[in-house]
Parts: sequence; C-alpha cells; structure tokens
Amino acid sequence: MKRVYRAASLFQVAHARNLLVTAGIDCEIHNQYLAGAMGELPLMETWPQLMVADADEARSLQVLERASAPASGAPWICESCGERLEAQFTHCWRCGADVSA
Repeated sequence: MKRVYRAASLFQVAHARNLLVTAGIDCEIHNQYLAGAMGELPLMETWPQLMVADADEARSLQVLERASAPASGAPWICESCGERLEAQFTHCWRCGADVSA
C-alpha cells in the first residue's frame, strides 16, 4: 500500500478519504488512534495517513490534486432561480440546480 495523504487532523484525512471513495478508489486510514503517542514517537509518524493500493496511487494523487486546486472560471447565474454563485460551486446552494442544467 502507498501513502497518498497525511495531515495533523483526522478530519482532513477523512475528507480526503471521502473524495477517493467517491471516485471509486478503495482506501484505508492508518494511524487514526496514535495521537496519544505524540512525544514518544516522531510527530509526523503519529499523524493519520490515507493509504491506497499501489495500482491506485497515481489516480488517487490526481483526485486529491484536482480537489485542492483553486476554482477557476467566472461566477455563474443559476438559470432556475437567478442566484449568483462563485465558480467553485457546481450546484446552486439555493435551489440545488446543476451548473450544466
């Protein structure tokens, strides 16, 4: 297995896991219970880590990179309700309409 993500916060690692699961990539969180060992072990070795199969490493890194890239493009207007939304939103927060609708 290969480590594709590590962070001090379990919430960040869980979010990355959710992104990969949504993309159809099996993954596991390791070290989620090592916080109590801080001080006894090197700090970063106690951080939660996201692991994937060797064959899924490249695709996993692409998914995580794409998710962390800043949104590009212009704001858009929802055709259903007229709400103005920033480029990073793919659905209208007010009515739920898809940007491609």
